[in-house]
Amino acid sequence: MTRPAAGLRALQQIPGVGPRIAADLLDLGYTTPRALKRASPERMYARLCALRGQHIDRCMLYVFRCAVYYATTPRPDPERLKWWNWKDGGTALKPHKESRQVRRGNRPSVAHSAAPSRRARRARPR
Repeated sequence: MTRPAAGLRALQQIPGVGPRIAADLLDLGYTTPRALKRASPERMYARLCALRGQHIDRCMLYVFRCAVYYATTPRPDPERLKWWNWKDGGTALKPHKESRQVRRGNRPSVAHSAAPSRRARRARPR
C-alpha cells in the first residue's frame, strides 16, 4: 500500500513520531496531527493490534498518548513531549504542577503542625 508523502511528513511533526509510526497512524486513518484531537490513545493502540493481527509493544501506546497530548495542547510542555514520560504511572500522566515538582526534585509542600518535634522537646531545658 502506498501512503501519501504529505500525510507522512505532517505526522512526523509530532515529537517521537518517525516514518514507521507515521505510517501506522495513516493506516489507522489519521492524516494530520489535528486529526488526533478527539482520538483515544488506548483505542488507537487496540485498533493497531487488531489491524496488524498481533500484539504490539506497549511503547506504541505511550507514543499515541504523547501524540494526542501534542495535538490537543496549544503550548505543550517540552517534558511531556517525550513519549517515555507517558508510560503507565509516568510523570506525564500526573497533574502538571505535581510532575513539575517531581522533575525538579522538590517534594510537594506538607503542612506542618505547630507542635514541636520529638527532638526539639528532648533538647528543651527543664
